[in-house]
Amino acid sequence: MQSNNSGFGFWIRSKWILPVLLVVCILLLKFFPTVIENYYSTGLYVYIARLLRLVTGWLPISIGDIFYAAIVVRLLCWLVGLVKTVIRKQASWKKLGIECLNSIRTLLWVYIWFALAWGLNYNRLGISHQLQIQPTQYTKAEVESLVCDLVDKVNEARRAIGTDTVLQPSSIKQIYSVAYQAYGNIAKEKPFLTYKNLSAKKSMYSGISHYMGFTGYYNPFSGEAQVSTDLPNILLPYIACHEMAHQLGYASESEANFVGYLACSSANDQYFTYSVYLDLYKYAASELFLKDFRSVHGWELDKLVRKDLRDIRLFFAKKSNNVSPVVSSMYNQYLKANQQQNGIDSYNDVVGLLIAYKKKYGKI
Repeated sequence: MQSNNSGFGFWIRSKWILPVLLVVCILLLKFFPTVIENYYSTGLYVYIARLLRLVTGWLPISIGDIFYAAIVVRLLCWLVGLVKTVIRKQASWKKLGIECLNSIRTLLWVYIWFALAWGLNYNRLGISHQLQIQPTQYTKAEVESLVCDLVDKVNEARRAIGTDTVLQPSSIKQIYSVAYQAYGNIAKEKPFLTYKNLSAKKSMYSGISHYMGFTGYYNPFSGEAQVSTDLPNILLPYIACHEMAHQLGYASESEANFVGYLACSSANDQYFTYSVYLDLYKYAASELFLKDFRSVHGWELDKLVRKDLRDIRLFFAKKSNNVSPVVSSMYNQYLKANQQQNGIDSYNDVVGLLIAYKKKYGKI
């Protein structure tokens, strides 16, 4: 009898050995960004990501969104079952403890899946290493110079679209198609941005996206890029390129913004050009506003650009709610836990990358 109990105990412990060992290895690996860059991000991950996109890309619906919904339903069922068990006093403390341990082990496997399928990219050297640019502390003059460049770019792009006060909408499929071609264009110059096997879809949760505070997201479990389509249309091209940058392994929000800029500006499409420079102007202008609120150069914007920015502000003002700040706060902590010290403000760190890129290449 004692021998059987001992054997059972070893079997229970052995179920923990592999997940714990893998988690320890992943945590140790994070201290070696060069190894991650050379062997994971530009090696193993490339094949993992392509396989995921190949499996999910041909389906018209989002597998990742269904997976998230299933997780929520499963969690609710588990909680309801646990509460019923406690109320009816049908479980001992030992049984409850085993249930909790089983749940922890499941979470360990979810973390392992997340890290190996994408999450290790948070610890890579990234686009600044690949382009040999080094973002540093920038001055007010450098930000102002960037803002002036972006004002010129956004004015030029808006005028190229025409004088219509209402921008013509594009279907999300068309936007993804152009974004895919844009990555093909930039890959000719920068092969490490090669994107194959398109898997980008409309979010099933577009209707509630504003309550959750997101405009798009990457699903690391299915490899799909998702865009919330319930947005001003001109925002969608840059958001699509941003989420596709995540698919290429650029986990940092600032790097996804920058890679999205490289692709979006290579699209040879006037709406894509306007979309990216409009968003970059907002990032740079807000950064300059913090340094000197009188120097944002908003008065130099074309009147149609000012109208578009006003319409975007009004759209988001109408969608404001009490849930979004809570979700944003949670996401802020998630980003900080994944090597992004500025949390939700990491999106604005693209300004430093743009200035470093301009210093090296002399253009934006």
